Amino acid sequence: MLQVHHVSYQYEEQEAPALTDVSFSIRRGEWVSVVGHNGSGKSTLVKLLGAIMPLQTGEITIDGLPVTAENGYEVHGKVGMVFQNPDNQFVGATVEDDVAFGLENYGIEHDEMRRRVDAVLRAVSMDHMKTHEPHHLSGGQKQRVAIAGVIALRPDIIILDEATAMLDPEGRLEVLATIRQLQRELNLTVIAITHDLEETLEADRLLVMHQGRLVMEGTPEALFERGDEVEAIGLPLPFSMRMYQMITGTSKFVKDEELLEYL
Repeated sequence: MLQVHHVSYQYEEQEAPALTDVSFSIRRGEWVSVVGHNGSGKSTLVKLLGAIMPLQTGEITIDGLPVTAENGYEVHGKVGMVFQNPDNQFVGATVEDDVAFGLENYGIEHDEMRRRVDAVLRAVSMDHMKTHEPHHLSGGQKQRVAIAGVIALRPDIIILDEATAMLDPEGRLEVLATIRQLQRELNLTVIAITHDLEETLEADRLLVMHQGRLVMEGTPEALFERGDEVEAIGLPLPFSMRMYQMITGTSKFVKDEELLEYL
């Protein structure tokens, strides 16, 4: 579905390239987490995937469509993005107005627009707050509204750009559960950009970025079994695995519920 071939990117004001010869592919319906510390190239990659910045070297295609400035309108119809700060995405006076904004820009007929707005607000459990002002919502609620606005456009791919970074633990779980449910129901492809490895345990695959390069790729279990390599590039292992190491003195891929067996 998504193909990235030999992509490199260099900012004029920086000596080192932001991305160097990055290649990978993502299948339809996959949940792929892209992880790395600050400066690893994650943000640049997001902007290129969403056609926010023009490619310099290499090629990105979605179902055969080249991701270019010339194809920006079509790309934005296929790729929806949810950013770290939902306040930066709000443009409507009410929740329902905000969700409808993108549909209006795409010229969706009014009755169809109303149907979509109502449907997506139900899907993210925010239909009871459709007349509220977005800025009065909690962090988790704001992100669910942002997600609704993206889903209303019926994209094939959703990119979460550190979308839970500003949320408390409850809000983070709330947003991730919402996305997971929508992914299953709509067969969405999800690309989650994060520095929090706790969020990656349920992903289908991980892409690990370091100094602008894709240095590791695989399932969470396969990568975290190589814990020493992950930590060597400055990424802490998930809490459950660190606790397991402390308790047993050995390394193993474990999730929170499995860790309880050893406590």
